[in-house]
Amino acid sequence: MIPTIIEQIERHRNFLVASHTHPDGDAIGSLLATGLALRAMGKTVHLFNESPIPAVYRFLPSVHTIVPHIDPEMAFDVAIVLDCGDIERVGQAAAHIRQAPLLINIDHHVTNTRFGHLSLVDEAACATAEIIHRIIQRMPVKIDCAMATAIYTGILTDTGSFRFSNTNRAAFAICEAMISRGANPYEVAQHVYGTYSLGRIKLLNLALDSLEIAPNGKVSVMTLTQRMLRETRTQAEDIDGLINYARRIEDIKVAALIHELGGPDNGARGKGRSQFHVSLRSDGTVDVARIAAQYGGGGHTSASGFSIEATLPELKQQLMGLACTDPELCAGP
Repeated sequence: MIPTIIEQIERHRNFLVASHTHPDGDAIGSLLATGLALRAMGKTVHLFNESPIPAVYRFLPSVHTIVPHIDPEMAFDVAIVLDCGDIERVGQAAAHIRQAPLLINIDHHVTNTRFGHLSLVDEAACATAEIIHRIIQRMPVKIDCAMATAIYTGILTDTGSFRFSNTNRAAFAICEAMISRGANPYEVAQHVYGTYSLGRIKLLNLALDSLEIAPNGKVSVMTLTQRMLRETRTQAEDIDGLINYARRIEDIKVAALIHELGGPDNGARGKGRSQFHVSLRSDGTVDVARIAAQYGGGGHTSASGFSIEATLPELKQQLMGLACTDPELCAGP
């Protein structure tokens, strides 16, 4: 598949490259590395992500070239969608992107629907950035410091600093190669993990206060509302990584982070209903991609998510109820 993708890249000139809403380091790193490589080939490239870029990733080279809107009149020959299990994960622009003359889907999620005209999905890859590295190696460009930093950041963050079960030999080999091309591990770590704003610390405090644990001790649920963001003067991007505090509680098998996206007046159909995004994390013994799929979402076996319209109490009840209804959580010790 990579030779076919390279052939199409060489044949066309105008590209739109997109990654999923609420982007993580892999989504942003893969997006930037792809865009930089295409531009190095002399291509016209538009980089798109609907959501604000989390503050911890704004140090990445050329991150300012990522735009949150697509002009309906924008002409492009090829759309490349990265790190999305489904085309809808790009957000409201999905319908426009779906109309691309050539749609290329590059991903590593087990729940990927294989959308697009060309689909390169490697579930064994540690990150989409690993696949992008393979592709760029076959392109007539040299991986420079900017590309290397983007790829390194994508792999570092998606493997949890090489702590997650998706960490493979390629993760270490590619990161070593990216360091030789100029990526600075200390600089990346300082930005991604080194400092937090006062507002983020206050938000963490509220998030920890919201923690609820299922009676059997296997499920934790953390809630972040629009009110909390207003009180702490933080943005949606400050939520990145907070779910790990819920996941690391002793004996917890599944952690859920409920993020309120909009209030009951933002298009919801019933009184008290809101739009929520739910992030799920597993200790590795429970397939949360399967759980997310039940709500129309997807992701990895250990890290997935979905969006839903509901009231907060009923959503909490459903998530806490997993402890006694989900076969992987209610069975065994």
